[in-house]
Amino acid sequence: MNIMSRIAKPEDVGLDPARLSYIPDYFRSYVDRGKIAGFSTLVSRHGEIAHFEVAGQRDRERGLPMEKDTIFRIYSMTKPITSLALMMLYEEGHFQLNHPVSRYIPSFKKLQVWAGGTAEKYETKPCEREMTIRDLLTHTSGLTYGFMQEHPVDALYRKAGIEGANTVELTLKETVEALADIPLLFSPGQHWSYSVATDVCGHLVEILSGRPLDEFLASRIFAPLGMNDTSFFVPKDKLDRFATNYFRNPQTKKSGIMDIGDETSSYAQPPRFLSGGGGLTSTMMDYWRFCQMLLNGGELEGVRLCSPKTIEFMTLNHLPGGQTMKKMSRSAFSELAAEGAGFGLGFQVLIDPAEAQAIGSPGNFSWGGAASTYFWIDPEEDLITIFMTQLYPSSTHPFRPQLQQLVYGAITE
Repeated sequence: MNIMSRIAKPEDVGLDPARLSYIPDYFRSYVDRGKIAGFSTLVSRHGEIAHFEVAGQRDRERGLPMEKDTIFRIYSMTKPITSLALMMLYEEGHFQLNHPVSRYIPSFKKLQVWAGGTAEKYETKPCEREMTIRDLLTHTSGLTYGFMQEHPVDALYRKAGIEGANTVELTLKETVEALADIPLLFSPGQHWSYSVATDVCGHLVEILSGRPLDEFLASRIFAPLGMNDTSFFVPKDKLDRFATNYFRNPQTKKSGIMDIGDETSSYAQPPRFLSGGGGLTSTMMDYWRFCQMLLNGGELEGVRLCSPKTIEFMTLNHLPGGQTMKKMSRSAFSELAAEGAGFGLGFQVLIDPAEAQAIGSPGNFSWGGAASTYFWIDPEEDLITIFMTQLYPSSTHPFRPQLQQLVYGAITE
């Protein structure tokens, strides 16, 4: 589909063009100050793209410009895609949300909970109840991430070679099987903690469908939606569009290149580990097509992936007792602020904008990625916003709340 066929005048969809122009002007200051190499921003309303701008460079050292078809590492923006894939199988009757994970991954029957000690010598106790598939989708499973650097269990992940999207030595199946031998942070359902749970969801997609995760996503989501540039690696003929990923160490303040967008990148060949939690690369238009499908209730341009009732169900707050992420959190990190927000089946869900201290509509659903990418969908305003850059970690600058105030400030009706 030609992008020009979806471009609208901002005023035709209730947005002020002058105020929308504040968005690139604002984030260009980050480029001018050398904070980021470049960025891309997109705002659509009522199914029409009213703003799509790029600025700066996708590779500062080689002087390559940021372009509208630049390919980005989307890291945890993979999670909503994998979560949808699993719920598509739910629609087909393959499982129930309250099913124990061990029903499909028998080794999870032996899971234990951390009870004290050190990474070298520790004690465990039995889970108060088994982990369910709902626990995985809501990050209440008791799993964690090795990069947290917060708890001895994190160190056990690193020792086992489980490094989230950066896992290189293990397959997805091997990673999930290794998790069965590591204690949980807490008994399932007791707290919220950001984790490798969506990687386990990706393995469940493989088990339930009988297909590798990359094949399932390509055939059931990417091809039907026309997401032609979304994959677990960047083919050789597309590497000239691949952005370089930069980093800034929050402790040392040191900055540099994390991964060059060329043939030396780990993304230049199919990975051993298919990370359903953070392994995909994509473009602005591909991810917009995914978001528009969600906002449409599971359908895009005559292609239906799932029922609108399923999307509605996924974007409810599924945390026990209607709690917020903040109240339930035991996590050292989250891609988005936890105040005023709950969590659905693969998305953060806004409950109280006042508590979140950010303009938005109750029911907004969203997530971000480790290289500072971000999206949100506002059903009440029929609005989608996507931000792409490549700076790790995502907590380096407050891009997300800044973008929200600029976008909502442009709404006129």
